[in-house]
Amino acid sequence: MSIASKIRTIKPDTYFIIAIVAAVSFNFALPGKRLIPDPYTFIGVIAAMVGYLIARKANSTLIKNKTTIYAFGKPTLLITDGPFKFSRNPIYLGMVIILLGLACFLGSLTPFIFPLLFVIIINNYIIPHEEKQLTQIFGEEYLSYKMKVRRWL
Repeated sequence: MSIASKIRTIKPDTYFIIAIVAAVSFNFALPGKRLIPDPYTFIGVIAAMVGYLIARKANSTLIKNKTTIYAFGKPTLLITDGPFKFSRNPIYLGMVIILLGLACFLGSLTPFIFPLLFVIIINNYIIPHEEKQLTQIFGEEYLSYKMKVRRWL
């Protein structure tokens, strides 16, 4: 099994939790240079709340339309409204904003590594697999949507 295949077997939520734990751990173990001084670190709380609301709205849109919310599930309907009008991956976008908010709240350099690593993994290993599946299931309808709406924002 290739590394890419192994990476795809881990759910995006797991990568998200790992990134949170790693950001907090590294902040205390190896904080690096302080980038954001107090009280400006609380901007991170606002960013994290915005990210949570984006992901939650996307999740509820999928549930309302009775299609899968799972990264490796088989979708039954192509959702193009709500937050999906602005991003093909609003749940992942919300997760990245939460991770950036956490990094801002922690204020030191090392937590900013983990949103970047999360984006690299999701963008290069998870999303291409999902896009291939969506193309197989929805064909031209998905390809048309893909041309109109960006992957992230």
